[in-house]
Amino acid sequence: MEHLYAPWRMAYIGKDSPSGDECIFCSFPKKNDDERYLILWRGKSVFALMNAFPYNNGHLMVTPYRHVADFGLLEKGELLELMLGAQQAHAALKKIFSPDGFNMGINLGRSAGAGIDKHLHLHIVPRWEGDTNFMTTIAQARVLPEELSVTYHKIRSAWPSPE
Repeated sequence: MEHLYAPWRMAYIGKDSPSGDECIFCSFPKKNDDERYLILWRGKSVFALMNAFPYNNGHLMVTPYRHVADFGLLEKGELLELMLGAQQAHAALKKIFSPDGFNMGINLGRSAGAGIDKHLHLHIVPRWEGDTNFMTTIAQARVLPEELSVTYHKIRSAWPSPE
């Protein structure tokens, strides 16, 4: 059996993580350590952070600060800022990575694929032609070309200012 080693992952695994049922989308922004918790941008009612277990390089999420799971319960300001944050994320990712396309979406409920189903979050995933290869299909593993911290700094520096 072949083994893949990714020692840089220990930097993330060793981080303080919420215990039990604590929600990362509620606890991370309260830590006031954006780099450590991969928070890219803070708005008035929503924020953006990188996915620590990304599908592709640059995979990030935009989520409300308020602990809410039901899309229908988002307030008008949260809904607007969620979409504006997604638009800013899209612009930053296009500028840095020039992907061939994007997957953007919200998984509502565990049966819809939500890993964290109690706090709504919108995924933004850059995609490239051929980005799914034998590692994904056979080994069920992703190979990312860059460390999370490097990607974090690139995205954060390219994040557009709100107009």
